[in-house]
Amino acid sequence: MFWKRKGKKQDGDAAAAESGGVSTATVDEERAETAAPAESAESEQPKAGTEAGAAGSEPVETADAAGTGEDGEEDTASDAAAGEEADAAPAEPERGGAGDGSAEDSAIRLVRTAGVLHVDGEEVDVVSNTWIVQADDEGVIVIDPAHDAAAVLEAVGDREIYLVACTNGYNTHIGAAVEVAARDESPIALHPRELRAWRKVHGIEHRPDMEVEGGGHLEVGDLELEVLPTPGTSSGSVSYYIPELGAVFSGDILLAGRLGTVGEGYVDYTTQLASVGEILLSLPPDTRVLPDSGEETTVAAESKNFDDWVSAD
Repeated sequence: MFWKRKGKKQDGDAAAAESGGVSTATVDEERAETAAPAESAESEQPKAGTEAGAAGSEPVETADAAGTGEDGEEDTASDAAAGEEADAAPAEPERGGAGDGSAEDSAIRLVRTAGVLHVDGEEVDVVSNTWIVQADDEGVIVIDPAHDAAAVLEAVGDREIYLVACTNGYNTHIGAAVEVAARDESPIALHPRELRAWRKVHGIEHRPDMEVEGGGHLEVGDLELEVLPTPGTSSGSVSYYIPELGAVFSGDILLAGRLGTVGEGYVDYTTQLASVGEILLSLPPDTRVLPDSGEETTVAAESKNFDDWVSAD
């Protein structure tokens, strides 16, 4: 089942487009490859084969790196907020492309912000990655809006936000989601099992608009997102794979050189290991892994570490 979204401007110009009138150009990036497991989860809310989430906190920097993690579920011990942590927090948001800064990286931009992960009554200082993905000439997808809505919106600029996609319900993944989505009345996607964690951050008055589940597909602008089931740091954690860009947004499940943690520890190491080994590492080797904290990595690089993680179980 697919959920499809084009920009409001494009919708308004539909008639013109039919008669020969114009455009939704694709991003200058293509590393097409295929892959993506499936899974499914139940829940209320519109399903497009995917789920929803959001939240907000404080700023730091935007640069070429990747994510930090958290989550929140109904049935796992992840009643806490966002996971992985990061190094020390920089002071101002920085903006930049992801990866090596080449032209093909212009479709994915990283915004890093500093904040606090709330987990099991404790507070952990973190620096979180928010990813802004160019969906077409007019709009973007925002993945894991963490602490500072203003920094994210500044990086988005005058482009339309088509979708706010959250990998789980920890505050480091959803903290700025409501404020970021409000500007363009964008839908927020989150797995239904993350609603309990969501409510801890945003209460019951703001709910995600869309439930995403493993195996779902989202067509956003000129891109297709495959929703991969990657539980472990939380029961409803998902990753978003975009074959056209050769990139997977792994949240806090998989970081550069290590499995992600929630605060200082693992929530369900065995499940997390299975999500990484069976789902993420089954993607093409050159797939970029863009996490919620720290630097980006690749499937090939992390495959070399997998046996060590298994023996540590």
